[in-house]
Amino acid sequence: MRLVTSWLREFVDVKASADDIAATLGLRGFEVASIEPDINHNGDGDAVIDFEITANRPDCLSVLGLAREVATAYDLPIMLPSADAGAKSRLATLPAGTSEWLKVTLEDEDLCPRYAAAIAEVTIGSSPAWMAARLQAAGVRPISTLVDITNYVNLEIGQPMHAFDLAKLAGAEIRVRRAKPGETITTLDGVHRKLEPDMLVIADRDRAQAIAGVMGGAASEVSAETTLVAFESAYFTPASVRRTSKRLGLKTEASSRFERGADPGAQALAIQRAVALMEQITTGRPLGPIVDCAARQAEPKRVHLRRARLALLLGVAVPDADVERILRSLGLEVTRTADGWDAIAPTFRVDLLREVDLIEEAGRHYGFDKLTATFPVMTQPAPAPDARIPRDQTVRRVLTAAGLSEAVTFGFIEAKASELFVATTPVPAIAVANPLSGKFDTLRPSLLPGLVDAVAHNRRHGRRDVRLFEIGARFAPDGETRGVAIAWTGGGSAEHWSAATREVDFFDAKGVAEQLCGVLDVPVRFKPLREPFLVAGLAASIVAAQATSRTVADGPEPGAVIGLVGQLAPAVADARGLPRQDPVFVAELNLDRLERARVAASDATRPLPRHPFVIRDLSIVVPDALPAEIIRGTIHAAGRETAAPLTATSFFDRYQGKGVPPGAVSLSVRLTFQALDRTLTDAEIQQSVDTILAALVREHGAQQR
Repeated sequence: MRLVTSWLREFVDVKASADDIAATLGLRGFEVASIEPDINHNGDGDAVIDFEITANRPDCLSVLGLAREVATAYDLPIMLPSADAGAKSRLATLPAGTSEWLKVTLEDEDLCPRYAAAIAEVTIGSSPAWMAARLQAAGVRPISTLVDITNYVNLEIGQPMHAFDLAKLAGAEIRVRRAKPGETITTLDGVHRKLEPDMLVIADRDRAQAIAGVMGGAASEVSAETTLVAFESAYFTPASVRRTSKRLGLKTEASSRFERGADPGAQALAIQRAVALMEQITTGRPLGPIVDCAARQAEPKRVHLRRARLALLLGVAVPDADVERILRSLGLEVTRTADGWDAIAPTFRVDLLREVDLIEEAGRHYGFDKLTATFPVMTQPAPAPDARIPRDQTVRRVLTAAGLSEAVTFGFIEAKASELFVATTPVPAIAVANPLSGKFDTLRPSLLPGLVDAVAHNRRHGRRDVRLFEIGARFAPDGETRGVAIAWTGGGSAEHWSAATREVDFFDAKGVAEQLCGVLDVPVRFKPLREPFLVAGLAASIVAAQATSRTVADGPEPGAVIGLVGQLAPAVADARGLPRQDPVFVAELNLDRLERARVAASDATRPLPRHPFVIRDLSIVVPDALPAEIIRGTIHAAGRETAAPLTATSFFDRYQGKGVPPGAVSLSVRLTFQALDRTLTDAEIQQSVDTILAALVREHGAQQR
């Protein structure tokens, strides 16, 4: 709302500068976008202050509404529009009644509870310089006397108006009704629009002449040949105007006011002001009374304000005199009671519905800067912090240390993105009942769709190496779970002159997931996985595995799936806008299951082993389709029964070629033995190696090389 200070001073005699007014209202909740000083360039101090008005204050989308705030802030009287001869904002004195010139019928009283109209004989011309200058300063282009008057009243009082050429209204009547099936209208912007049956229109006897609360029609537009006009001033329900404006993609000064909630009691006032302006600039005269059709009168809201409640919420006792002064200056009727006040909110304050709203008004104008900082009284101990917060911080720290950057994507995704990531055992997607658009019509069942789209966005903007992770909620019919996902494409390590850059592979993503599980005290193992959105052979499920040296906490049984890791299928990557040839590796873990799978670890320290360890290397030939994880499990199972304790295993070589049968692979594994209480003998070591080899031969048909 662009406020012209000279226009403001017609309602409140404030001597402060524009900068001071802006600062004062800024402290009372009105954000200042800009100040244009001395708009006339003649040193008169006239300026324009551009305020950002919040959606709950439609009354302040007018000079009069902001004048009430200024008058309250500076403790000055406000000069309301009046029929008195000396009033700066003068009103005409037209009576209400029926008109021989125009018939008005309310056919839909729910969407339009009140409609007022008046007829005037006019001469169309150019507006006087002072009116045109004010409109231009307020951001409105002057057009003609009649159109400028309706815009002037809208900006001054906050009540949108429209003027019809009476000669172009068939039957000299107005019908406020819903659009007929298939009905169309050409609006003032020259666009031919198709209407829907739930849209409210202003029609004559034959057809729609305006879209109620949004824009008038070109068929009844006022022109230079117009001699008789019908002024319209109405109240339309906000939901109806908002819905119509959104469906038509048409936003106007009128719709922005109606959809927030106009004053249901200002319709006749606006016409009286428009007629007075018409007479002031000698562009016409009224013919007959105001036709005021009201299905029901707007009832002012009655709210009780308790003195103790006001002091409790604000943290300071506001003097009774200040409370009464503030509320009365803002237009409320106030009556003192034993415990506080009974207040009647005016119809233009659609935001004053509850006691807390009055407390906010008192606090704003009493001055939030006067509220001293105090600690609330503690009546009970503070609750323990949510255990998920430090857990998520740990996850964030681990993944950041691994070189990944955190992403935050929407919890809403498009249905076709969700369908691409459907698992073998699909989780039904939850559709959003009232989506903002087709891009946000489904609650995400997984973090991967949004994260992959974020990778695609970075690739389109020239980033080749992208490593992202996200912590967030996933949604399913049986409830909400919290998870963490990673997506990685490009280089497996940072570029450096000392070595060639290699591409990221499956084991990079697997290592990050394994490292995260290790930090969270969850021993895991990996099993081959087949999912339609992952590349076969480069995908694994992450399952909980019981550790031998720890006691498993209350959680899922060993073998429960807690996540997955793998390469994104090229077809899925291509569908989400990624280059098909770029490998993208992803992983996703269920943080709630990870939390339950954590094992209890002792904080007791143990001395370093005093006795030496012994290493033995073992080379075996096994089927090449046999996962190394299974071989490792067999080795550890056999190692628990050996004379020499097995403390570690690691694979250090893999060979296929000459000397190895087709369909087989040679693996070399390093076995580490160590006892805490003695030095191991060669016999114990050899017996242990023989036991492990025998288990491999028995379980997998292994051959020693």
